[in-house]
Amino acid sequence: MKKFLAFLIVAFSISCFAGNEEVGVVLLHGKWAKSTAGLAPLARELESRGFKVVTPLMPWSDGREYDVDYPTALTEIDAAVKALKDKGAKRIVVGGQSLGANGAIAYAGSGRELDGVILMAPGHEPNLGGFKQTVASSVSKAKQLIADGKGDEKTDFDDSNQGRNKKIWTTSKNYLSYFDPEGLGVMPKSARAIKKPIPMLIVMGSQDNLSRLGEAYIFNKAPKHPKSAYVTIDSDHFSTQTLAIPEVVKWLEAL
Repeated sequence: MKKFLAFLIVAFSISCFAGNEEVGVVLLHGKWAKSTAGLAPLARELESRGFKVVTPLMPWSDGREYDVDYPTALTEIDAAVKALKDKGAKRIVVGGQSLGANGAIAYAGSGRELDGVILMAPGHEPNLGGFKQTVASSVSKAKQLIADGKGDEKTDFDDSNQGRNKKIWTTSKNYLSYFDPEGLGVMPKSARAIKKPIPMLIVMGSQDNLSRLGEAYIFNKAPKHPKSAYVTIDSDHFSTQTLAIPEVVKWLEAL
């Protein structure tokens, strides 16, 4: 009897993992990341459960400094999706942390086909308060340079990440594509642009500044899906991507 039960458990596990192997997950790192190492614990856990995972280095990484505009960044996600499909993935989920979450929902709002989207500590809010004020002069500068026909020339602009500020070096066109307060980086706008209901998971840290806006800010703007979930955990902005692992795994395996 014990051997039979053990056999059933193993068979059940194999069956579950076989389903997971049809799911490809693109994980997008946050702003100024030097590598994708911060996502490695989540990626390893998902891969151990059979999911196919890719973690591309995006234009908002420390080494790239917005070297392409936001629409082109979405085509880089296309390439990651294709890589997963080439490995046999039949369903695609795109997720990320902070600006990576911003990228995930921008991708979903672009009209591309997706089977799910995961936002962990979503960030980069060019439309909100302190962040908007911090970059306002640079946004005006970028608009003026574009109007003067200098949109492809590189210069310095302001950037901010959870209260830490620095100068970045990129073109006006690239900069404005991420920092325009009415542009592609506005997450509620991307949520409203999603054309049909898809499962969405938002994991927000209780110590994250954006948590004060709750479900109304992004989650309630997207088309409703019965498998969507908004979860708050005890974490800050940067630790959410690691502490959210159990929630992400549970949600993905329930899709």
